[in-house]
Amino acid sequence: ILDYGGPNVAKELHVGHLRTAIIGESFKRTLRFAGARVTGDVHLGDWGVQMGQLLTQVRDEQPDLVYFDDGYRGPYPEESPVSIEDLQRLYPVSAARMKAEPAFAAAARHATVDLQAGRPGYRALWQHFRDVSVEAIGRVYDDLDVSFDVWLGESSVHDRIGPMVERLESSGVAEPSDGAVVVHVSRDDEEHQIPPLMLVKSDGGYAYATTDLATVEERVEDLEGTGAIYFVDARQSLHFEQVFRAARKGGIAPEAFVLEHAPNGTVNGPDGTPLRTRDGDLPLLRDALADIESIATASMDAKGLAADYPAAERERIAWLVGMAAVKFGDLSNHRTSSYIFDLERFSSFEGKTGPYLLYVAVRISSLLKKADEMGLERGPILAPAHDSERALLLEISEFAEAVERSIALRAPNHVAEYCYELSGAFNRFYEQCHILSEEDGSLQSSWLAVAALTRRVVVTSLDLLGISVPDRM
Repeated sequence: ILDYGGPNVAKELHVGHLRTAIIGESFKRTLRFAGARVTGDVHLGDWGVQMGQLLTQVRDEQPDLVYFDDGYRGPYPEESPVSIEDLQRLYPVSAARMKAEPAFAAAARHATVDLQAGRPGYRALWQHFRDVSVEAIGRVYDDLDVSFDVWLGESSVHDRIGPMVERLESSGVAEPSDGAVVVHVSRDDEEHQIPPLMLVKSDGGYAYATTDLATVEERVEDLEGTGAIYFVDARQSLHFEQVFRAARKGGIAPEAFVLEHAPNGTVNGPDGTPLRTRDGDLPLLRDALADIESIATASMDAKGLAADYPAAERERIAWLVGMAAVKFGDLSNHRTSSYIFDLERFSSFEGKTGPYLLYVAVRISSLLKKADEMGLERGPILAPAHDSERALLLEISEFAEAVERSIALRAPNHVAEYCYELSGAFNRFYEQCHILSEEDGSLQSSWLAVAALTRRVVVTSLDLLGISVPDRM
C-alpha cells in the first residue's frame, strides 16, 4: 500500500502536494512494472476540527439550511449547498475566526464532536464538503496523470479508534499521563529519547496520530497489505516513527508488515527556501500548471516545434512538454533532496530535462516512420559495428538494474538518470551511424532494430516516471 497525495478537503492543492503525488505515482508504476500488487491511497484529510469549523461557518452564514434543523428527519438534498469555490473561501475565513474568536472556536469544537457522534444533518453536509472537494482534487490529479486505487481518508477509520484505544488501554500498552492517554515508544538503549505518542488529549479528544494508528490497522486488516510505504514530507519523520513503534508495540502491525516512511525534501523558490507566494502561502497547483503550459509553449516556439500543427494538437503537445518538464525536474533529484522550482530551466529542450527526453523519443519515432515509408525492414540485431553502437546496447542492458535500484531505494531518480544516459547514448549513436543512408542492408536493418528497441526502453522509462510521449513534435 502506497500512501501519497495527502490533500485536505475544502482546500486547493498547492505546489507542496506536487512532490508526494508524482514520486508516489512513479514508484507505484515501477512496482507494478516489476510485478508487484500495489494499492495507491490518496489518504484525504477529511476529518477533525477543520470540518467542525466549516460546519460552524456555513451555519453562521446560512442558518436556515435543513442540515442545522434538529427536527428535520430527511432525506437531505442531493445537491450540495456549497461549491468548491465556496469552500475555498470558507476555509481561510473559518480558520482565522478559530484564532481570533474564542466563542467560534468553542462552537467549532462542539460541531466536530457532533459530527463524529453521527449527527445526521452534519454528516450529510460533511459528505457534500467531501464530494465536491474530491471532484475538484480529482480533476487536478487527472491533469497530472496521477491516480489512486482508493480514496480513503481520516474519516474512514473513525469507528475503529474507540475500540482500538480501549484495547490498547486494557492491555497496558496505552497509559494515562497528565489527563491524557499516551503510548511510550522510546527504548532504553536510545541516546535521544522519542516523545510518547498521544492517543487521547487531556480534553478527551483524539489526537492526529491516533487516526494514523487506526489507518495502519485498516491497512493490515481491511486492505490485506503486506506493508505500507508513506511518501510524505521529511518534516513528518518523527511523527511516523512514533506511529510505527506504537503499531508494533500494540500488536496492530505484525513484524512481517512493512512500515516505512520514504521522506521527501521541499520544493524551493529561487532563494533556496520553501516556495511561497508574496502573501506567504504556497502557490496553488492550478496556477503553477497554467504557468508550466505557457512556458512550455514558449520553449517549443523557440525551437520551432509543432509550429504548423492544428491548434488542439499543438496545445496537447505543449501540455505533455510541460508535464515532462515539471515531473523530470522533480524526479531527477533524489526524493530526500530539496530542489529549486525553476520552470524556465525545466522546460528547456537542451540539457538534462524532460523536454529533451521527449524530443529524443519523438526523434526515434520520426526515424522509424521514415524507414517504414522507404520500405526498410528491421532485422535481427547484429554484433555492434561501432563503438557508439556498442555503448548504446550496453546502456540498454542496464535498464533492469535501474528499475531494481529505484525500487530498492524507493528513489525514482535512478530511472530518471538512466533514461537521460540512454537518450544521450542514442544521440551519439545516431550521429555516428547514418541509418537511413547505410548501404549495407543487414547492418541497416540491425540499426533500425536497435533504434526501435531504444525507443521502447526510453518510452517505458518515461512512463515509469509518469511522463507521456507525444506522437510527434
